[in-house]
Amino acid sequence: MPSPKERIIATTFELFTKQGYNSTGINQIIAEANVAKASFYQYFKSKEDLCVEFLNVRHDYWFNELKRFVSKEKEVKSKLMASFDFLIYMNQKENFRGCSFLNILSEIPTDNVKILKVIQNHKKDLRNYFSELMEDKDLSDHIYLLFESSIIESQLFKSNELIEKAKKIITQLI
Repeated sequence: MPSPKERIIATTFELFTKQGYNSTGINQIIAEANVAKASFYQYFKSKEDLCVEFLNVRHDYWFNELKRFVSKEKEVKSKLMASFDFLIYMNQKENFRGCSFLNILSEIPTDNVKILKVIQNHKKDLRNYFSELMEDKDLSDHIYLLFESSIIESQLFKSNELIEKAKKIITQLI
């Protein structure tokens, strides 16, 4: 059985996905995770702290899945194509849930530096991921932007069409 902290994080993911960050309360998370209020506050001082932990867990999970997904590819172009195929895989797995980081970004006040920093670090790591694959930094940034826009568009339209288009654009660029 998962620990109370693991249940809290799993419940947080479900509720943030269904309801959003602002519409999800701590009491609902506690009730649905089936944990005592004291257990919640043993791990998290606030909803903001829970959100930071949730995003950190999501970051680790997402990058581990991405790296595992592309690990069998040897060439740069194949790794790039597999990275975009990973988006299709995640859309199927999570029903076009989109980016947890951008979803929360759209809900937090601009002065919430604590959560904003975690979101910025995730996006920096993603940008670095493409930068490490390619020598041409302008081209890697272009691919990063295609990747980001593919996430948003696929969530918006519940379709992988533009992910496939982005892959075609990349084959023309490389």
